[in-house]
Amino acid sequence: MEKIAIVCLIAFAILIPGCKSKDPRIHLREDVASHSLIDNIVTQPVAHAFSAIIGEGIEIDRAVLRKNEGGFLELNIDGRNHAYGTRRFRYRVEWLDADGIMIQSKTSTWLPASAMGKSPFSLKVIAPSGSAVNFRMDTKKWE
Repeated sequence: MEKIAIVCLIAFAILIPGCKSKDPRIHLREDVASHSLIDNIVTQPVAHAFSAIIGEGIEIDRAVLRKNEGGFLELNIDGRNHAYGTRRFRYRVEWLDADGIMIQSKTSTWLPASAMGKSPFSLKVIAPSGSAVNFRMDTKKWE
């Protein structure tokens, strides 16, 4: 019994919890984001075995912000669900003007999203105003 406890403690000591977003403007909360193992040849088989226990989830790979044909900012998010099951979550994009002030809009609401297990996903959001120059995105668990 002690050996099992020691093995479990070592396995969890290897875990690096945290949000996986390469863009600091996107906040993935802990119950949405992946918790990951250090990627090396030793821990990869362990990661597969403990996938459900360690709480794998959503990771954002890329966020592209560009102006569309109408002159409005368009945000394209590419991500991946590392969990084996479908992950349902909500997200909200707040658009910011040149001074960093949030532009009040009816579109700044929590929107539902889901990503199938072990699959990529994408989100597309268009700014409600031509005065938007940046964004801030937040996520939360869909309950």
